[in-house]
This record gives sequence, structure tokens and C-alpha cells, in this order.
Amino acid sequence: MKKVCLLMLLLIGAFVVQAQNASDNSAINFPKVDASPLDVIYFPLNTTKAKEPVDPVIRVLYSRPQKKGREIFGVLEQFEKVWRLGANESTEVQFFKTVTIGGKKVKAGRYSMFAIPSKDKWTVIINKQTDKWGAFSYDEKKDVLRTDIPVGKTDKPVEAFSITFVETAEGANLVMAWDNTQTVLPIGFKK
Repeated sequence: MKKVCLLMLLLIGAFVVQAQNASDNSAINFPKVDASPLDVIYFPLNTTKAKEPVDPVIRVLYSRPQKKGREIFGVLEQFEKVWRLGANESTEVQFFKTVTIGGKKVKAGRYSMFAIPSKDKWTVIINKQTDKWGAFSYDEKKDVLRTDIPVGKTDKPVEAFSITFVETAEGANLVMAWDNTQTVLPIGFKK
């Protein structure tokens, strides 16, 4: 009887240890850090860092692929093809108020943002479809607007695809740069 009780006690102990190991975080496989990390940029730029509350006007969520010695525009990102403006999921833009882009009003809301790069211009696209991977399921019928912006050159190559805002009298310029290419998308809104 003592041997049976001892055996039962050992079995119960083994089950308890196994249950603890199953709930232990070391048994969970967390994903590795992405090669093109997700980033966020707000306008105004100090929206999340200001000591006093600042109401955001625009927020952009995008992944930041790296150049890594590659030729970017015309090769990695082919000319005349829809590009997700970054890597991974399609870039998301949220307007917290109505804005004007390319002479057209865009209501407050959450949208995806794409571009069709070419040598001398980019066609920037604001689209209703969100939460999609890349531009693979891009649906032109859901476009809110398309506008062309000129392509400029950077003073020095930009390693990671980057987006920022520069304040203007009419609102803000959304500035995008990667490799030696830079574009500016004017966005108008009431201040």
C-alpha cells in the first residue's frame, strides 16, 4: 500500500511539474524581431511626447525596409507597379479631421496608402481597404483619391524607408525618402 501511495504521489507531482512547464513563458515561441520594423509618425510630431495634451491631425503606421546595398526604385520596387509604401502590411494613414490632398477633400478616417513610383513622379493613392498584407490584394475600386507628386533626390542615401512631416502654412507636408529618392505630399487642413 505504501508503494502504491508513493507511486501515486510521484505521478501527481509529475503532472504538476508538466502543467507548470506548459504555462511557463519559455514554452511560448515569440516571433523574432521583424527585418522591417513597424513605425508610427504623427502630425504634429510632438503628439505623443508633449507634456500637455496635443490633438493629432494625422497618424501614419508603416514598416521600414532597409536598403542593404540594393538598388531600390526601378529594381526592388518596380516602376509603374503599386507599392505598399514600406514593407509587410500596407501603410495605414489616419486623418483625425477632414484634409485636402491634390485638391480633393478626404474625410476623417482610417485608410491605406500606396504609391506607384516612376522615374519622375509618384502617384500616391489613398484607399478605403485596410488591414491587408502588402499590395497583393489592392483594389483600385476602393480608391478615395490618386494624386501625382514629383520625385526629388536626397543629399545622401537614406538606409531605411522613412516618413516624416514638415509643417506648412496650409497644413503639413508628408515627406517620404528611401535610398536617394525623396517625395513630398502636401496635405491641407484648417489649423
